[in-house]
Amino acid sequence: MHSTATSRAATPAAAAFSALSVPVTPTHTLLLDADLHAADPVVAKREAIRRYFHQTCEIYDRLFALIRNDSAYYVRHEPLRHPLIFYFGHPAVFYVNKLTAGRFIPARLDPKLEAMMAVGVDEMSWDDLNTAHYDWPSVEAVRGYRLLVRETVDRFIETMPLELPIAWNSPAWVILMGIEHERIHLETSSVIMRMMPLEDLRRPADLSSEERQLWRSCSEAGSPPANEWLPVAGRTVRLGKPATDRTYGWDNEYGVDEVTLPDFRAGRRLVSNAEFLAFVESGGYLDDSFWTEEGKGWLGYTQARHPRFWVERGTGYVQRNLLEEIPLPLDWPVEVNCLEAEAYCAWLAQQTGENVLLPTEAHWHALRADTVAETAGTLEFDQPTWREAPGNINLEKFASSCPVTQFPHGEFADVVGNVWQWTRTPIMPFRGFEVHPLYDDFSVPTFDGRHNLIMGGSWIATGNEALASARYAFRRHFFQHAGFRTIVETPGTEAVTAGSRLYETDGLVTQYLDFHYGDAAVGSSEEPAGGPLPFGVPNFPKACVEAVMPLVPADRRARCLDIGCSVGRSAFEFARHFDHVDALDFSARFIQSGVRLQDGGEVLYEVPTEGELTTNRTVSLDRLGLVESGPRVVFMQGDACNLKPIYTGYDLVFAGNLIDRLYDPALFLEAIHNRILPGGLLVITSPYTWLEAYTPKDKWLGGRREHGEPLPTQSGLMRLLEPAFEFLHCQNLPFVIRETARKHQHTVAELTAWRRRA
Repeated sequence: MHSTATSRAATPAAAAFSALSVPVTPTHTLLLDADLHAADPVVAKREAIRRYFHQTCEIYDRLFALIRNDSAYYVRHEPLRHPLIFYFGHPAVFYVNKLTAGRFIPARLDPKLEAMMAVGVDEMSWDDLNTAHYDWPSVEAVRGYRLLVRETVDRFIETMPLELPIAWNSPAWVILMGIEHERIHLETSSVIMRMMPLEDLRRPADLSSEERQLWRSCSEAGSPPANEWLPVAGRTVRLGKPATDRTYGWDNEYGVDEVTLPDFRAGRRLVSNAEFLAFVESGGYLDDSFWTEEGKGWLGYTQARHPRFWVERGTGYVQRNLLEEIPLPLDWPVEVNCLEAEAYCAWLAQQTGENVLLPTEAHWHALRADTVAETAGTLEFDQPTWREAPGNINLEKFASSCPVTQFPHGEFADVVGNVWQWTRTPIMPFRGFEVHPLYDDFSVPTFDGRHNLIMGGSWIATGNEALASARYAFRRHFFQHAGFRTIVETPGTEAVTAGSRLYETDGLVTQYLDFHYGDAAVGSSEEPAGGPLPFGVPNFPKACVEAVMPLVPADRRARCLDIGCSVGRSAFEFARHFDHVDALDFSARFIQSGVRLQDGGEVLYEVPTEGELTTNRTVSLDRLGLVESGPRVVFMQGDACNLKPIYTGYDLVFAGNLIDRLYDPALFLEAIHNRILPGGLLVITSPYTWLEAYTPKDKWLGGRREHGEPLPTQSGLMRLLEPAFEFLHCQNLPFVIRETARKHQHTVAELTAWRRRA
């Protein structure tokens, strides 16, 4: 293992990175281990990270430089996404939010902007697409912020401790996370730009020669040869990225799974515009029999009659590319959502009598494995080690699709590149999946059976996206630069997908599900031989609500904020009494469980009994008598130390067991009175278990010595809150967290209530 402190004294960042030779065209994904040919591997890796970071910033800025009019930044060109001003700032905010959460940097750069642009959109119920909630900054302000972040991150890279190989608890991993996150949004932003009016974008003739080279479209088009299905031998496919892999990976890529595939036949080429045009002209969008129930719902809502990037002109179609419209290129891959791809397969099955389907994730890997074996030198290597892209990928060929015949990979074409390829596999975790603690909402919200995997990368898939191990998933009605390949399987032997594994497996989440929704008295249902457990403690979230509500006047029960709501029980209980409850938590893993319950579903989970033995549990709002509470709760992600301005006007703010898990509890408490109406209540519960793993010691509110004297937490709370609040009530509330059937943690929290002064 290689280790060193700072490689050299930090220089003024702007001067330092302006002197870098930063290529405009994308470089390969960074390797995590040492270059043994380097004189000093750590110094060399630090410089490689800096170049990778600045090159990512540079190409992202170049994409947004294609927008001609600042006003276009504020239009929702895609109704299911934020306006582009959000995506211009979001990747920079991501660096600051993750470095702050990891306590790698001491302070935020712009708290308001960082709260506003923290969370992207995937149509989760906790996404916020209400434009009234956003006072977007100017384009120039976001541009300045991006530069400030670039300077800040550059200084951090120069000074951060660095060990090789880079591990996922390393500061360098957080930087790579930010880089790969920005490269994802390079692609998703380019998709939105294809939906913008052309007059809001610079035309190719307006670009410099360097820009024209970067954003050049393919100029070749013609009629495709007939597609055909070629045989592929069945086999057992092992999925999952090993922990020892030399490249960065997202959490969902790690772990292991095995899928046994029967023999199948796969399309030689991606489905072309010409092939899909036959489906359109035969009335495929008008025949419900080809569409799933989800597809029919999407059709009814959108009234779609052709692919999103086709534009009707007279009696025919043109295709919208990034910066231009061209006559529909019949031999380019069609770009559709998953619902359209599924409908085409159903139509083609009717036309041919074959069992036509989308591939699974395992089918794509089997196809790639065969291609690697047959074409040494073409797909033999993965992205970090290829000398030249083997297909239309990594922005090395075109800034558009190209003919489906242009990049053969053995008998097949476009196994990688050109457009992403939809699969019928809903993304689910592999065995051994672990959430990265600094980005728990990357994968977990998509484990719902509604997000299908796309494989193979597109022309603008760079960095991690261009790796064979990449696993990205989108809702089936979303658009990317994505098409599909068809396969044929023998009826009755279809490969099983993982879409049915809709149960909670995250150990921390299952523990809190049991804490919130388990038996009203711990030990009432599981009794070891020899008699009942020697305690019976009421359900803690419910007991908190029962203790709080007598303090809340009957005419002050309109709005409640449950901050640090975890998996949601206290929010649902408060909604028995309040007209509206905002339930906020930093963790998407926790929120997702509450949302599933709110949507009327059951959450299935398992808890350990002893050793490796477990027992299954099921919870639903119906069983708890909380169905009527569900519609009054709104779950959202939020940082208690940096809340959005919209969270205000509350009769009650409840912070349950939160303050001793915040990175800056004083920052939260000093500002919370601004969220509460005069005469409203702040209620805090906490066992005051201060740990440096969560809160730096100098930010503990108590449990330490100050000027040599002991400082209890209640005294620290008094000092912070008395200027704005009147102390009202205090009591102890016990709670128990179950570890196994015979082992529990018994703790006593203190509940304090404070009334905001008029």
